[in-house]
Amino acid sequence: MSDTQAMAQAIRDGDRRALARAITLVESTRNDHRRQAETLLTELLPHTGGSIRVGISGVPGVGKSTFIEALGLHVIDEGHKLAVLAVDPSSPRSGGSVLGDKTRMVDLAHCNDAYIRPSPSGGTLGGVARRTRDALLICETAGFDVVIVETVGVGQSETAVADLVDLFLLLLPPAGGDELQGIKKGIVELADLLVVNKADGDLAAAATRARRDYTNALHLLRPATPDWNPPVLECSALEQRGVTEVWQAIKDHREVLASKGALAERRAVQARAWMWSEVSETLLQSLRGHAKVGKMVSGLESEVGTGNMMPAEAARRMLAAFRMD
Repeated sequence: MSDTQAMAQAIRDGDRRALARAITLVESTRNDHRRQAETLLTELLPHTGGSIRVGISGVPGVGKSTFIEALGLHVIDEGHKLAVLAVDPSSPRSGGSVLGDKTRMVDLAHCNDAYIRPSPSGGTLGGVARRTRDALLICETAGFDVVIVETVGVGQSETAVADLVDLFLLLLPPAGGDELQGIKKGIVELADLLVVNKADGDLAAAATRARRDYTNALHLLRPATPDWNPPVLECSALEQRGVTEVWQAIKDHREVLASKGALAERRAVQARAWMWSEVSETLLQSLRGHAKVGKMVSGLESEVGTGNMMPAEAARRMLAAFRMD
């Protein structure tokens, strides 16, 4: 048995150390690690696909970690095994990341049936890390039947998570009216479920108003999934109220997708989209590592920076040099 086959077997047996090593392997950018990771994922692929995949996004401060912990504890109480793939933003200067999600989900982190894996975004747009999909497949193989992907946060590019999951949940603050403008239309259109958090204390009335506002706003948008009109719920993750209803909505959505044959189709579309994403990333890496292109970059950047050359012309020259080989 090869090392890769041994690792795959250990993951299928639920070995936490093998799981962690595998995710570290797929996140590596070393060429030898990439080849090994592809072999491992090919070995694991027949054992994937059995989980409920949920993506969660929301503006900073909306209480994503508290909400995920409350939802996760409820899911585990129902007999499920939960993996949380939490993506933290990377510093644009140092490339570093705090990776503090385990410290924000203390109770969940201590559950035997939970696995929390923080990963740096690495500058990847869309709110997820480049290898989040690979990590998701590994967690499924390890027996986690619910996988939550927590994104960096809401922004114009925070939509890539919709290409990874079965249900995209948008967590909202207890405010409405003009503040509706703060949430991008594109991300609302992709949401399968909207949840107004912090419906407690002095914010309870504001949360109810926000739920009504978002419900009215959704009537103007086309649902992301046929046969499913995204509900707007409110909850208090802090007081663990409304969490049961959120989980029930997730299960209802799953049943609708499965009954209409839409789940398999959605995942097939996502797999094809991810393939083209890999093509783009691989081509860009090859371009940056090309010897002739590397010699041209400094001069072209200087010309573009001083305004002596259009960026499009510089790009064409690099691509021409790349294609010559």
